[in-house]
Amino acid sequence: MSQFETRLAEMGVTLPEAPMPAANYVPYVQVGEMLYVSGQIAKDGDRLLTGKLGADMDMAAGTEAARVCAIALLAQVKAACGGDLDRLVQVVRLTGFVNSTPDFTQQPQVINGASDFLGEALGEAGKHARAAVSAASLPFGVAVEIDGIFRVR
Repeated sequence: MSQFETRLAEMGVTLPEAPMPAANYVPYVQVGEMLYVSGQIAKDGDRLLTGKLGADMDMAAGTEAARVCAIALLAQVKAACGGDLDRLVQVVRLTGFVNSTPDFTQQPQVINGASDFLGEALGEAGKHARAAVSAASLPFGVAVEIDGIFRVR
């Protein structure tokens, strides 16, 4: 088991199989040391985490949805690295999309669910740049979608 996966296990997290794309795109593209991972939606097992922040979903559920997206991102990184998550050098950047009402302004706090998780799980390698934006809607009505850029060896 990799160093990162050992830490995840200590946190009670087992990475799922990398989710397959839901449309006509690939789950990731690697260019040199840079790995670009397509947006991962808030899906826990077979259950979509749906809702709109500021309407029918509270902050705790939104941050959990972001955490679930981060777990899916790591699953994609592991797949791209041939099953060896320790090839991950750095989370470079995340872009988080929050399904929210026009007056909802706490997108950064929602996406903290992903950022905090990655920092706890990966230590220094989990520190990253980030954007958190509102979306009028997201695929399948999910609450959060996050894409990422990673440096791998």
